[in-house]
Amino acid sequence: MKNLLKLEELAQFLLIVFVLYYQPIQLHWWIWVPLFFAPDLGMLGYLVNPAVGAVTYNLVHHKAVAIIILAVSYFAHQPIGVVVGLIIYGHASFDRVMGYGLKYRDAFKHTHLGWM
Repeated sequence: MKNLLKLEELAQFLLIVFVLYYQPIQLHWWIWVPLFFAPDLGMLGYLVNPAVGAVTYNLVHHKAVAIIILAVSYFAHQPIGVVVGLIIYGHASFDRVMGYGLKYRDAFKHTHLGWM
């Protein structure tokens, strides 16, 4: 089951890459790399404590947050917001493929996918 879920997340990640490739904002490929890893800045909350770190990490790795940003931006005709939502969604899917899940407040390695 775990591999099936990872395969599903991989499919979602590849879909986002496809959509980003064909969206109207065209940037050089090397700019997409730091943008893709930007949600990992949410880990900085762990410098305060695990509870704050879990909140900040989960905020920028939750697919519902990405969908809300994406939908609001789409209907407000804000292409940059659409890209932000797509990046967050794609990054979250990529992290799930790699075994990283949303964090519990007690420890970084305690995720909704189990212990890392």
